Amino acid sequence: MGLKNILTSRLGFGAAPLGNMFRAIPEEEALATVEAAWNDGIRFFDNAPFYGAGLAEIRMGQALTGKPRDEYVIGTKVGRLILDEVEDVSARDLGEKGEVFKHGLPNRIINDYSTDATLRSIEDSLKRLKTDRIDIVWVHDVAQDFYGDEWLDVFESARKGAFKTLDGLRDEGVIKAWGLGVNRVEPIELLLGLEGNRPDGFLLAGRYTLLDHDKALQRVMPTVAERGLGIIVGGPYSSGALVGGPNFEYAPATPAILDKVARIKALADHHGISMKAAGLQFALANPAVAAVIPGASRPDRIAEDSAALAEIIPTDFWRDLRAAGLVNPAAPLPFGA
Repeated sequence: MGLKNILTSRLGFGAAPLGNMFRAIPEEEALATVEAAWNDGIRFFDNAPFYGAGLAEIRMGQALTGKPRDEYVIGTKVGRLILDEVEDVSARDLGEKGEVFKHGLPNRIINDYSTDATLRSIEDSLKRLKTDRIDIVWVHDVAQDFYGDEWLDVFESARKGAFKTLDGLRDEGVIKAWGLGVNRVEPIELLLGLEGNRPDGFLLAGRYTLLDHDKALQRVMPTVAERGLGIIVGGPYSSGALVGGPNFEYAPATPAILDKVARIKALADHHGISMKAAGLQFALANPAVAAVIPGASRPDRIAEDSAALAEIIPTDFWRDLRAAGLVNPAAPLPFGA
């Protein structure tokens, strides 16, 4: 089943901030943010055990308790098991993202993409999310940013374990769809070239944004569209850099990135539009994209995202953006600009 057939709207909720990403979010604020998303009509919620060592799933389970289960779609991920024992959070080896969830729970995290771990991870997520089923399951972070030179070995482990397991669960109707949830293009490209595995789509974070889209555009988007699969774009604001934040790729933005942001913003200001609108609508203009899932840690951010999606952007903005060399010439733009 294609992702576009599963999702009821093009705007979803990315739950990473609920795991205390970058800061300790008060419980009330986290729950109020999910409630604001629900009240705004959002019905796709994406999560992962990795987000705060289970904290994001626990909070989402609490927030969605009592909501009609048939009215929303939940996605989560496999590849990490969250144990009952605790560990030194500062000593975790999390690749390029070592500081991202330092405010999460101290439970020990184990990387494991085997069949047994995949099934156990799903069972654990069901308990934390307080639900009887998960609709979409992503194989999490089988990529260079977490595993460096070992990433191909990890990918192979997932191919033998998680991929085949999820293929079976989808065929049995236990889940509706599966794919990779990654921050890099290469694992998607590799899986698309394999015989025997039949993913339904991919969650690609940070790689199809106004600030960084060349590689995805060239290497995966056309194939995904041709096969009738779907891409869910995570991190459409590039870790906040696009909308004035200090971070890009979970780290301080470089001068080159800040310069690009400033040039895009000058055009946005000239045309009287918001940077959030530019970011979301750029991502959704690609026919391979099924939805965008900006992360939100405050209720007011939800309203901003919805307004950005509905904002009317003059075609001339997109034309000016292209003329200034700020988007790839091959990138689809809204309204055929």
